Amino acid sequence: MEKNITSKHHYFYAVGLSYKKADAEIRGKFSLDVAAKTRLLEQAKNEGIESLIVTSTCNRTEIYGYAEHPFQLIKLICENSQGSVEEFQKVGFVYKNQEAISHLFRVGTGLDSQILGDFEIIAQIKSSFAQSKAAGLANTFMERLVNAVIQASKKIKTDTEISSGATSVSFAAVQYIFKNVEDIGNKNILLFGTGKIGRNTCENLVKHTKNEHITLINRTKAKAEALAGKLNLIVKDYSELHLELQKADVVVVATGAQNPTVDKAILNLKKPLLILDLSIPKNVNEDVEEIEGVTLIHMDYLSQLTDETLENRKKHVPAAEAIIEEIKEEFITWTKGRKFAPTINALKAKLNAIKTSELDFQSKKISNFNEEQAEIISNRIIQKITTHFANHLKDDDTMVDESIEWIEKVFKIGVTTK
Repeated sequence: MEKNITSKHHYFYAVGLSYKKADAEIRGKFSLDVAAKTRLLEQAKNEGIESLIVTSTCNRTEIYGYAEHPFQLIKLICENSQGSVEEFQKVGFVYKNQEAISHLFRVGTGLDSQILGDFEIIAQIKSSFAQSKAAGLANTFMERLVNAVIQASKKIKTDTEISSGATSVSFAAVQYIFKNVEDIGNKNILLFGTGKIGRNTCENLVKHTKNEHITLINRTKAKAEALAGKLNLIVKDYSELHLELQKADVVVVATGAQNPTVDKAILNLKKPLLILDLSIPKNVNEDVEEIEGVTLIHMDYLSQLTDETLENRKKHVPAAEAIIEEIKEEFITWTKGRKFAPTINALKAKLNAIKTSELDFQSKKISNFNEEQAEIISNRIIQKITTHFANHLKDDDTMVDESIEWIEKVFKIGVTTK
């Protein structure tokens, strides 16, 4: 049976955890890589869940989907990550129906991002939806909802200045380096890891520091060379990491590995070193801080840095929220209409059958019966009656399921939902 916001025994949920209550270590435990997401979708399908999407970024792991009980979705997250149900209960959230829809709108439009107005998450949601659709786990409701969120995201980006100013974790990292490292243009900078955040940080460093001493190291050297070629930088082999760490004044780690890749044991320092760990899970062991002269800054700290850009963005939140409300209302109206449309159509068919029978009876009984005029009047009456019922069902205060059941019972109409 195709579902709307609710159907018998099924509800639309958003379950997950984010930076708001879960620190980097916990988020790391619940993170889902590509293989884990694929396993999760397959498991959901096997367990009879008909529609869901799953997103996992450095700031959040969330599922949006239909279930009889939210624990079905929580279980999917826990069984495909390193996190436990007990840990989830401490930091996780569960939203249902309208609240779940509102949450997805806020996430997809950057209002719930760790850095306000960061629109990177919408690409993740698009990708997650495409993966679910390919797996046969995206129903019409989910497709319409995701498209509405994408529409809101585009309109907010175009019509407001909530994303004005280059603020992101990578930009915050560069700002921190500027404020805390003197003569940055002549310092040795090592970037370890060339994932998305690593690339963005590297591009920002080149753009804002004019530094010609930036070295890239990546486990897959070809990826580092591809980035270095665009930016005219130095590339070293992964085997030379320990040597390059000794030369560096600033190290940016963005490897995305599941375990720490830099620790106290591989540092043999003769000068101060600033390390910025932009990875989830953490890729730098905190024992490096035991070495004199080492400063370790994690992504969570950088994300808390507020500057004029972020303060300015907050002024545009009301405008963004108004756009969300407008598009969300259109979506809710569509869901309600989709839910009661079969009943209204069945009611109209029933009234038309009564009309046809009555006109046929009267045409035989009354001489000079004006059937054409009677048809016009009857059709107008039927239209007015069905419009009254439709308006009742659209009303926010109407309990739609109960009203539909009542209409079907009174008029003896059966509706088959495919």
